Amino acid sequence: MGLKKVVKKGLIGGMSFAKDAGAINWFPGHMAAATRAIRNRLKLSDLVIEVRDARIPLSSANEDLQSQLSAKRRIIALNKKDLANPNVLNKWTHHFESKQQDCIAINAHSRSSVKKLLDLVELKLKEVIAREPTLLVMVVGVPNVGKSALINSVHQIAAARFPVKDRLKRATVGPLPGVTQDIAGFKIAHRPSIYVLDSPGVLVPSIPDIETGLKLALSGSVKDSVAGEERIAQYFLAILNTRGTPLHWKYLFEGRNEGSHADCVDKPSYNLQDLRHQRSKQPDSSALRYVGDMISEVQRSLYTTLSEFDGNTEDENDLECLIEQQFEVLQKALKIPNKASEARLMVSKKFLTLFRTGRLGPFILDDVPETESDPSN
Repeated sequence: MGLKKVVKKGLIGGMSFAKDAGAINWFPGHMAAATRAIRNRLKLSDLVIEVRDARIPLSSANEDLQSQLSAKRRIIALNKKDLANPNVLNKWTHHFESKQQDCIAINAHSRSSVKKLLDLVELKLKEVIAREPTLLVMVVGVPNVGKSALINSVHQIAAARFPVKDRLKRATVGPLPGVTQDIAGFKIAHRPSIYVLDSPGVLVPSIPDIETGLKLALSGSVKDSVAGEERIAQYFLAILNTRGTPLHWKYLFEGRNEGSHADCVDKPSYNLQDLRHQRSKQPDSSALRYVGDMISEVQRSLYTTLSEFDGNTEDENDLECLIEQQFEVLQKALKIPNKASEARLMVSKKFLTLFRTGRLGPFILDDVPETESDPSN
């Protein structure tokens, strides 16, 4: 609850990264048309799979569609479970189940995980299969929660499970939010005919809750340019510090040789973007060692600065000073030249990449409802 207290005192509106910042707005022209099309197709759908980011189970819900979604047969699929703290994620699934809402945590790139989702879909549709010759399953969600990756995995499984006449078209997948910009139907089964409708990710026209907007930006559902990389990185550091997360990394350094973490001036540099999860090509061992050392230095730097910090992380001025100090040590840990003209921006980009690829560990940004929060997450 520490971060929320600081936010109420003025962290989001008062710190330098958020001065003059109002509601986060990102509603490209295609989103308005897409939202109308989604609403029309929802009326015809027999079941809806609402994909959310497992790291932000509440913040990744499109509030404008919730009233319509809650009136349908719905399964909430918390995707990217491999990037989320499993203990806290279990509490979230139990929370939704306590609200009489079907919920399942998935990894859209895992065949076994998607199979479990399809089994739940079939169970939910069982009561209507007998009387409906054609069934529509619609996949919805905000940008970049993994809808298209899920669609592709469903196609691969369905092609083997059901008799399909034509070759199935794959959905477009990209690392940036807003890749899918129209709605396409994919036939995955006969007798009864089952169609899965993919849809573009749409946000509400504006996000008045700045903290929710920053969570969406941190997880990649809003383009970095909208909120600003530095602003997002500072917000993530605020989360880490108020939760005390770096203090839980101490065990990672115990028993290690201090000399093994010296600066690798003769090693080649690698782009962290190239080390995202890839199916076709894996990075070589030297690249993995290099990035592994870099991650250790990042964790060590954040642990050291927080453990030696004698201020109050719930005081916005103290927290801002701590974050400024951490930006300085992160520049060294991430091996960014001191004279780089855009060093702060480079620090922010690399730091965010480490989080988004899960290299800082599994994490959940939303607090568990009621009293089930876990500060160690």
